[in-house]
Amino acid sequence: MSNYAIYFSPTNGTEKITKLLASELGAYTEIDLSKTDNEKNRTFEKDDICIIGVPSYGGRVPAVALERMEEFQGNSAKVVLIAVYGNRAYEDTFVELQDFLTKRNFCSVAAVAAIAEHSVMHQFAKGRPDENDKKELIQYAREIKSELENNKEFTEIQLPGEHPYKEYNGIPIKPKANKKCTECGACAEACPVGAIPMNAPNTTNTDICISCMRCISVCPKKARKVNGLMVKVATFKMKKNYTVRKHNELFIGRHA
Repeated sequence: MSNYAIYFSPTNGTEKITKLLASELGAYTEIDLSKTDNEKNRTFEKDDICIIGVPSYGGRVPAVALERMEEFQGNSAKVVLIAVYGNRAYEDTFVELQDFLTKRNFCSVAAVAAIAEHSVMHQFAKGRPDENDKKELIQYAREIKSELENNKEFTEIQLPGEHPYKEYNGIPIKPKANKKCTECGACAEACPVGAIPMNAPNTTNTDICISCMRCISVCPKKARKVNGLMVKVATFKMKKNYTVRKHNELFIGRHA
């Protein structure tokens, strides 16, 4: 039996939460779906436990995260789904991820919805997961571990979400380089979708960019920014839905 922490985490929030839960289940192997050089063709075993974390983008799973798992073969491996969101809503993220993994013969036995600081509008869920969140998530992981240890067969968990999935067409807020850019290429190397060319790292292909903000988080010169006015407008529109503190949630499937 092997444990896996699998995550798509451009700005590291989802990574931290996925690894926090995975660490309570024992030693694990990491698979970072944000990296373009990960081996895509992976086969898992029935006794394996996969903790798979994704951020919720507009209530959906980032398409590139699914593309990086396209060749995964579950062989009835148990999976714990994690949907990380910036204090608004995760909507169809769980059901889309579950549908995708079920088709690849994974068995979804538990799920965790977790809050992390919004990657664009940082004032929303600022500092989360905080210490209270971490304690709660660790307790969730222990409950999941107990269920996995005491029950060998599970029926697949029923998770919130709708069919058809909510339509998501991205957001217009795209990071761009400013005059501080030294063209070091750190952002181009880190971009999970190749939206920043290596030979011109001071530019951005906005048609490809998914607004994940990874380039901003890795730039050593803080030379990449988003349009401040657009962020202010988006903040005003979202303020009502984002300011009330949302709570983490745990879902555990019943054993067969």
